[in-house]
Amino acid sequence: MNKKLKILLSGGGTGGHIFPAIAIADEIRRRFPDAEFLFIGANGKMEMEKVPQAGYKIEGLNIAGFDRGNLLKNIGLPFKLISSLLKAKKIIKEFKPDFAVGTGGFASGPALFMAAKMGIPTFIQEQNSLPGKTNTANGKKAKAIFTAYPDMEKFFPNSKVFFLGNPIRENIVSGMQETSQAKDKLGLDKNKLTILSVGGSLGSRTLNNGWKENLDKLQEKGYQLIWQTGKLDYKELSSEPGISNLKSQIQIKEFIKDMETAYSAADVIVSRAGAIAISELAVAQKSVILVPFPFAAEDHQTKNAMNLVEKNAARMVKDSEMKEKFWKTLSEVCEDENLRKEMSENLRYFAKPNAAKEIVDEILKASTG
Repeated sequence: MNKKLKILLSGGGTGGHIFPAIAIADEIRRRFPDAEFLFIGANGKMEMEKVPQAGYKIEGLNIAGFDRGNLLKNIGLPFKLISSLLKAKKIIKEFKPDFAVGTGGFASGPALFMAAKMGIPTFIQEQNSLPGKTNTANGKKAKAIFTAYPDMEKFFPNSKVFFLGNPIRENIVSGMQETSQAKDKLGLDKNKLTILSVGGSLGSRTLNNGWKENLDKLQEKGYQLIWQTGKLDYKELSSEPGISNLKSQIQIKEFIKDMETAYSAADVIVSRAGAIAISELAVAQKSVILVPFPFAAEDHQTKNAMNLVEKNAARMVKDSEMKEKFWKTLSEVCEDENLRKEMSENLRYFAKPNAAKEIVDEILKASTG
């Protein structure tokens, strides 16, 4: 390829939309160091900070989603949509991309719609088992749709769907270690069963309360817990006497930077069921208990989790059933080594460590012939 590639990317609102777009851009940049990239995001959303941090330019649109909680706030939506479409058109006209990639979120809608309308090849990467409305709408005109779950033909044109997984952080793919080695690195007892609990960067109050209510059982069983509390509860939990007294069993952290070592050290992982989290867990291949966040759009985390549960690759505990079922489900998994082996083996089906590479292969094949 002699000419300098120009790529437009759009995705945002949550890390689940932003980081796959960045991973795709990183893979293209690895192959074509002189390629030019431009992201389109939504003003005031996290992509306006995260994308420049990753070394890419971004332009913002004044776009927002439908507010079901306050209908009056939606009065200005048609005007925001029109102005976003016009701005997207102007950006695309000036930038002249060779192709556009959308990963979902508010800004992705007008960006991909306009790109397709202007004859630019468009591609979609859908992270969840229940697609967002933006991706479903733009899927009709897209050249290809890359999914993280099988059987997505019910949402998108059959011939365009590629089940290639979610692009995840390279350090998760390459940095996994032998379990006892990782336990040693973290100062944990190699002979004790270790549980990792992750609830996202802000944390999950549901998971945090679940652990608080079962500290006595954790102590009794002698399990080790790597507990990522998130920002919301860290200060309170780290100073709580019941937790402080269990320092030999509990490593409490606000945020875990070295996730590959934490994943490696765990025998069992308790997690929310966000799309990227699940893709990382599948690569980590440890036995998993998922507690879906019930207020995610259209309850897509429950649908993500069910895909794994149906293949006996995970267990699920609903947010509303934590008191009754959390410890019971956890005990079943912790006390049955054969079940843990079976679950981690079944997770292989969802493990797509080369997702970014394979997605970029297909994009280049379709856009450059």
